[in-house]
Amino acid sequence: MSLRIILSTIAILVLVAILQVIGDSDSADLVLRNGNVITIDDDNPSAQAIAIREGKILAIGSNSDIDEFVGSRTEIIDLEGQTAIPGFIEGHAHFTGVGEAQLQLNLMNVANWDEVVAMVEEAASNAVPGELILGRGWHQEKWDRAPVPNVEGIPLHITLSAASPDNPVLLTHVSGHAVYANANAMELSGIDHATPDPSGGEIIRDGMGNPIGYFRETASRLLSPAREGATPPDPRRIVELAQEEVLSKGITSFQDAGSSFEEIDVFKEMAEDGSLDIRLWVMVRESVAELTEHLAAYKMIGVGDDRLTVRAIKMAIDGALGSHGAWLLEPYSDLPESAGLNTSDLEDAAATAELAIEHGYQFAMHAIGDRGNRETLDIFQWAFTNNPDEKDLRWRVEHAQNLHPDDIPRFGNLQVIAAMQGVHATSDGPWIADRLGQERVERGAYVWRDLIDAGAIIANGTDAPVEDVDPIASYYSSVSRMMGNGEVLTPRQKMTRMEALKSYTINNAYAGFEENIKGSLEVGKLADITVLDRDILTIPEEDIPNITISYTIVGGEIMYSGDSN
Repeated sequence: MSLRIILSTIAILVLVAILQVIGDSDSADLVLRNGNVITIDDDNPSAQAIAIREGKILAIGSNSDIDEFVGSRTEIIDLEGQTAIPGFIEGHAHFTGVGEAQLQLNLMNVANWDEVVAMVEEAASNAVPGELILGRGWHQEKWDRAPVPNVEGIPLHITLSAASPDNPVLLTHVSGHAVYANANAMELSGIDHATPDPSGGEIIRDGMGNPIGYFRETASRLLSPAREGATPPDPRRIVELAQEEVLSKGITSFQDAGSSFEEIDVFKEMAEDGSLDIRLWVMVRESVAELTEHLAAYKMIGVGDDRLTVRAIKMAIDGALGSHGAWLLEPYSDLPESAGLNTSDLEDAAATAELAIEHGYQFAMHAIGDRGNRETLDIFQWAFTNNPDEKDLRWRVEHAQNLHPDDIPRFGNLQVIAAMQGVHATSDGPWIADRLGQERVERGAYVWRDLIDAGAIIANGTDAPVEDVDPIASYYSSVSRMMGNGEVLTPRQKMTRMEALKSYTINNAYAGFEENIKGSLEVGKLADITVLDRDILTIPEEDIPNITISYTIVGGEIMYSGDSN
């Protein structure tokens, strides 16, 4: 072969390579084909295929529409008819709590107090003396029998203390609003019959005035000395465990309901070094003094390729219904001497509202009881009235579980977001009438339909680790309101399937000022996609809980694949 022919051949090959590179520069990195694509985009509600380039949606349409974006380096996934939706956005949960829950005793599925004691006894047998034993997830209303003896259905610490005499034990209620301690933990914390109740909390006592081991709301802080000396887990490891769990459930973005500045520092470090796979939207939870000093330095939007945003403040005005800590307008039906607890000073709440306005943060208030919600709406309205030039603030009430009918329209009128959790209604439903009485349940408990009709935006979530972080379970609760006992809780409050899907996608994006970059599948938005094995909008309702996650895609990268797990 002559030199001229060789050179000509080389030139042709180089030209072909150059043209291929030029062509590939306009092609997709990833294409999803043959799917049932639910876009949550009213202008283009359904499609068959999606093209993704550089972490964003390049094109959406039919298979033939997307063919032109397939190049030699394009990865292609044949969905084989599976359903692609905008990535689930967890609208209210506790990110580090999800990770920490995997490092302690899981008490969510125990049948009774005896099982709790047995689990602690086994843990103590494998621990060195003095080592702290932690657990979370128990709920006295879900046990198959009441412990004997008990106070308010809560056991006395005698058997727990006998099971772990040499190790402090702290067992957090599933709600996160109460802690159970053994004698060792109480002794280390200097707690005895003379210890007074703190503001916003209660030490539950027996007939002789002695602590039974149960510390409600702010009283649980008295147990802090029992935690001293325990080796804290690696914070990065907690994040890794949390994101692994969350991604496996199809969640691409996670709205974290309260982290400290120290925890946010870890998130930022991981976002910047590329090790944060999930997208985090974070509420700061600190004292008014800490907020005043540091808030200005911590507002962050889209750090690390949109992996971290910090733009809200979290506060709790009351506790939880399960722990009798939610603040009510009238006493509890099953505890008539109590109307719950106000857990944060109202002056501090007003000061926090002013800080939020000053620094351009959203204000997210945990409020569960009807009085807690009314007081929160009053504070919000006061702040809005005092700052008439501030528009579209999107302040949020976290939970809004029990509302007086007079306050339901205020959510729409004030444009306050109701950040609720569908699964709470069906999880709490079997015992909620005991707490509130049937009349209060009917008129104001978990009133999704009434809030939607009043013009409120509902943002959905799970409140994990209070519940499993699974969005499918919360979606099912939202559309069915089917409780574990086979009964339906106030069926008139159901969401439609599309309303529920929007509450887990575009509504949550809106609740974080992120609807322009996520929450629907549109050209130019982040390529955050969840692939389900079945159509969540059309399968029989009873089959919804059996939907599985096939892929979790964040920024065009497959972060979870059901086939490989």
